Amino acid sequence: MPNVQRKLLGFIFLCLALVSSQLQARSLPDFTELVEDNSPSVVIISTTQKMRGFGGSQFHPQIPEYFKYFFGDGFEMPEREREGLGSGIIISKDGYILTNNHVVAGADEISIRLSDRQVLDAELIGGDELSDLALLKVDADDLPVVDLGDSEKLKVGEWVLAIGSPFGFDHSVTAGIVSAKGRNLSNDNYVPFIQTDVAINPGNSGGPLFNLEGEVVGINSQIYSRSGGFMGLSFAIPINVAMEVVEQIKNDGQVSRGWLGVVIHDVNRDLALSLGLDKPEGAIVAKVLADGPAGKGGIRPGDVILEFEGKSITKAASLRHVVGRTKPGTEVEIEIVRAGKGKTLELEVGELPQDPAKVARKAETKGQSTLLGLEVVPLPKPEAQQLGLAGGVIVKQVNGGAAREAGIRPGDVITNLANQEVSDVSEFKKIARNLPKGKWVPILVNRRGAPEFLAIKVE
Repeated sequence: MPNVQRKLLGFIFLCLALVSSQLQARSLPDFTELVEDNSPSVVIISTTQKMRGFGGSQFHPQIPEYFKYFFGDGFEMPEREREGLGSGIIISKDGYILTNNHVVAGADEISIRLSDRQVLDAELIGGDELSDLALLKVDADDLPVVDLGDSEKLKVGEWVLAIGSPFGFDHSVTAGIVSAKGRNLSNDNYVPFIQTDVAINPGNSGGPLFNLEGEVVGINSQIYSRSGGFMGLSFAIPINVAMEVVEQIKNDGQVSRGWLGVVIHDVNRDLALSLGLDKPEGAIVAKVLADGPAGKGGIRPGDVILEFEGKSITKAASLRHVVGRTKPGTEVEIEIVRAGKGKTLELEVGELPQDPAKVARKAETKGQSTLLGLEVVPLPKPEAQQLGLAGGVIVKQVNGGAAREAGIRPGDVITNLANQEVSDVSEFKKIARNLPKGKWVPILVNRRGAPEFLAIKVE
C-alpha cells in the first residue's frame, strides 16, 4: 500500500476516534445547571453535645477511688463538648429542614449554615430512629426550597447526584448511578433503601440525592465500608418514605407504623419446591403471635404471603416495608398459599409496638405456669410425636428450690404428676393446685427421650 494511502487511512481513523470520543462525552450528563439551581437549598448542620462531668460522690467508674482523698467529694471532671457535622435540605420556605436522625440525636445545640454563609439556630421538631430521619425548624422566611421527586419512578441505572459536606468540605458534589432499589439492611429495618455508587462520606449524611431533573429522590443515609470510608456502596432513604415520616412528625409528633405480629423469612428454592410454588418468592410465616393482627386475621405458621393489598411480595423484606408504611387500623387483603392452595384473607393492620421483641416475649410466656417453682410451656405436637408421647409440658425454667432439689431441669418433659397424666399446661395447673402441702409427690419426666421418675416436695 502506497505511503499516501496509509497516511490517509491513519487520518480517517484519527477523525473517527475523535468523533467517537466527542459523542461519548455528549452522552454524559452536564450537572452544572443542576448544582447551581439546587445548592442554595442544601444546608450544613453543626451539632454540639455537652459531655457532662461527674460531681460530688458520682465518680466515673474508671476514676480511681483514691482521687477523692485528694480532691474531696466536690471533685468534678471538666465539661467537654463533642461536635458533629452533617447535611440537610430545606423543604419549606418557612424553615423546615430534613436530615438524618443520627446527625442530630443527643445534640444539645443545633445550627445550620446556608450557602450564603448565614448561620441560624435550629430546633429539633422530632426524630424517628427506625427510618433515621429528623425534622428541624429554623426561624426564617422565604428560604430556597428543594423540588421533591417521586422515588417510586426512579430506575436502576439512572444518573443521580449528591450534595453535602463530607469531612467538612462544604457543598461538595458527587455523582453516580442507581445500583439497586428496595435494599434491606437489617431485619428490623422499615426502609427500602436506594443503593447507589455515589461517593458518600461522613458529613454527607442527611444530604439530598438528586435525579437529572433536579428533584430530590432520596436522603443519603449510610454507606457499606470495611475501612470507614467510601467503597462504592451508599444507601439513601427514598424521598416518598421520608415525606411520610415528615408528615407524621409534623402532625402527631411521632411516627406510627403498621404491624402484623409475625416472624417471617425468605422462601428459597428448596422450600419453594416443597411448598409447591412455581418459584422462590413471597414471605413464609415462621411464627404468629396469637393476639396479634395476623393471628386474629387467620394467618398461620407455614403460610406463604405472596400479595399484600395488591402489592406483590417477592421476599420477606418487601412485606416488612409495605406493612410498615400502612396506616394502623387499615383493612387489607392478603393473598397467601397454604398447603399448596391459594387463599385470600382480610385483616386489620395493627400498630407497631415501641418494643416488638418485648411483646413477642410476653406472648410466649402467656399461659405459662410457675407452680411448684417450675415454668412450663406447651409441648408442640411434632416434638410429642418424635418422643412417642400423647401429651405433656416442657420445663422452660426452674425457679423454685424444691424443683431444683428434685433434679428437674429445663428441657424436661413432664408427663405425669402425683400419678395423674399431664396432657397440657392447663392440666398441669389443675393437678399442681390440688396437691397436698408439705407432702412428697412423684413426678415423671422425659429427659432426652428417656423416662425418669423424680420426687418433689410441695411447698
